[in-house]
Formats: sequence, C-alpha cells, structure tokens
Amino acid sequence: MQERQDALNSPEMVCRWARHPRCVCLARVELRKALAAWGLAKIEDTALVVLSELVTNAVRHAHVSPGREIETRFQLAGEDLRIEVHDSADEWLYKHAATSDSECGRGLVLVSELADRWGVSERRGVGKSVWALMAVPPRDGDS
Repeated sequence: MQERQDALNSPEMVCRWARHPRCVCLARVELRKALAAWGLAKIEDTALVVLSELVTNAVRHAHVSPGREIETRFQLAGEDLRIEVHDSADEWLYKHAATSDSECGRGLVLVSELADRWGVSERRGVGKSVWALMAVPPRDGDS
C-alpha cells in the first residue's frame, strides 16, 4: 500500500495498491478497520466479500502497464456504504451467467446479490471505477 487516508476522523478511506494478488487481503484489512471505526461491524462480512470480488477482478483483469495502481475507496455516503475499486484498464466489467463448470465468472453475480446497487463508471484520466452501495444499518451503539 502506498497511500492511505485514515478513516478514524473521516467518512472516507482511500488506499492505493500495486496490482498484485496480495492486495486483496490488504484491502480487506483496511476495510475492516474503517468499518470498525464507523461502527459498522454488522455489515462487515458482506462488505468484505463485495470488496474481495471487486479487487480480485481488478487484479486479474485490469491488464495495464507496470506501475499502474489499484485504488480502493470506502465512503459513508448518506445512508450507504460506498465501496469503489478504481483501475486504469479501459475494459468495463459486465455481469454474466457462469455455467456450472466455469472456473470463474461468479464474482459480479455475488456482488449484485450482496450489494443494494453496483455499477461501473468512468473516472478522470484512464480507466474505470467499479462501485457497490450497501445500506448502512443502525450503527453499533446507536439506540
């Protein structure tokens, strides 16, 4: 991880990662910290699966030149948790039905089932942002 904005004092956390399989686990650790800081332990398991699928897609499919990074952005946006994964590949992702013998292709199906909404957006410069929104339940400690 090259850069991290601390979530403890902000409703947003941004991290940048080298495009390597180990960044999936590292991104999960950072999301877990942000959710704890925001009192959102109730949605941790689901949010971690969504993040894992989005980062894994960026690592596996965002074929870009060396030195390009993956950016994760976790944000409290009104009544939602927004999870974004930015990469510098121009190819957009689409949910498609995997066959029963497919070795891959189920990640976005999982994301669409677990998140309230998800999509792909252009980003400034090169690449795309893949995002998912999850409703924020009452925070831990809220009455």
